[in-house]
Amino acid sequence: MPVSPAYRPDPQFPSLGAEFADPVAAADFPATMLRFRNDRAAATVGLETLSDDEWTAHFGRFQPLPGNIDPPLALRYHGHQFRSYNPDLGDGRGFLFAQMREAGTDRLLDLGTKGSGQTPWSRSGDGRLTLKGGVREVLATAMLEALGVPTSRSFSLVETGEALQRGDEPSPTRSSVLVRLSHSHVRFGTFQRHAYFEAKDRVGALVDHVVANYYPDLAGANDRPAALLEAVCAKAARLTASWMAAGFVHGVLNTDNMNITGESFDYGPYRFLPQSDPNFTAAYFDQHGLYSFGRQPEAVFWNLQQLAGCLSLVTESDPLVEALNGFSPAYRRELMAAMLGRLGVKPRGDEEDAALVQVSFGAMAEGGERLRWEPFFFDWFGGREDRALTGPRADLYAGADFAAFRQRLATYEAERPERLAHPYFAQAEPEELLIDEIEAIWSDIAERDDWTAFHAKLARIEAARVAWGLS
Repeated sequence: MPVSPAYRPDPQFPSLGAEFADPVAAADFPATMLRFRNDRAAATVGLETLSDDEWTAHFGRFQPLPGNIDPPLALRYHGHQFRSYNPDLGDGRGFLFAQMREAGTDRLLDLGTKGSGQTPWSRSGDGRLTLKGGVREVLATAMLEALGVPTSRSFSLVETGEALQRGDEPSPTRSSVLVRLSHSHVRFGTFQRHAYFEAKDRVGALVDHVVANYYPDLAGANDRPAALLEAVCAKAARLTASWMAAGFVHGVLNTDNMNITGESFDYGPYRFLPQSDPNFTAAYFDQHGLYSFGRQPEAVFWNLQQLAGCLSLVTESDPLVEALNGFSPAYRRELMAAMLGRLGVKPRGDEEDAALVQVSFGAMAEGGERLRWEPFFFDWFGGREDRALTGPRADLYAGADFAAFRQRLATYEAERPERLAHPYFAQAEPEELLIDEIEAIWSDIAERDDWTAFHAKLARIEAARVAWGLS
């Protein structure tokens, strides 16, 4: 196969042994119709030179990549789902397909699947992914990357020719298999599984694996588990802050949906906020708002506490508590940085920056239904009041509700002001990814097999990504 010199396979996870994963085979799909390939991501791991036929052979039929994992591995894990512990989890419709080094950074990256067939952990599920679910995840990851959120990248989407029955959408519905490129598939729930069985040796082995492959600077730490928790807390703080600045609601912040590298992944009932609303929920089944927008920092911290409980098998509790105590200040710092990044202005110091963040959230709240989340940042990017007060929301911004925000923002300088010269900022409106547009894109595909709006949306999101310069 014509891999480029940038392709450097380095399968590390299999060395953990049989207690961590199960060898599986991909489903034999009736068809493999390539619907999306991410050549920009593929270039970082030396796979952009594959032809479409070779691409579908590897990412639709799952022929092994040279020198890589063979057979694929369905990973074992447990997790808290809506804070109820579930020991019957694991990769039920996916597997770890390959690991390789990223060009330019040397990071270890994974290719993992969603919808690739049944595994020992499928329970009563069919191991499949609806095509709509695949389309939604491709859109989510593209938008989040554009907004500077640490996220998995949708690598490939192949339609598989099966008709699926689902209880929460019109059926039969079309099927797909998604491949995502991630920094790690080691979840909080991976630790939970081995802690559940009180397998101290396996928890220790997992700590060593994670440090060696993802946090090598911690190799000489006197207390590796506590140092690891501190590092994971810092990554989680950055991730959570970036969600909040992006107006993103993950929807299902279970411990099996959080990984140790602080990367967002596995997008089910996600939503982007229409307007500022801390009580906004993404999942129809989240009836108590456990994972609402405003409660996401709380949910992430609760999950970190569960990870700390697992690590208490292999170290003392006091340093773990100290590591957990670092989350809140780290989150505040990261939220300031994320919000200033979204506004395109230079920091002025913690006290000033905290005040700007506070008045920004207050102004958006005052805007209510008159002000959508994404246009606020688009209008005020670079601190340019002249843009905001001559745009479509000028009357709103000129009012008393925005006076404190205008006054505070006026004291800031633009960060990389040349970004405003990008044609994207000449538009009247920014790119958004609200539910109605997602449904319209899917409707074109479902009713007419028309992918025009899907690919056009991805092209516009890519233009926004380049213009923002956040990723």
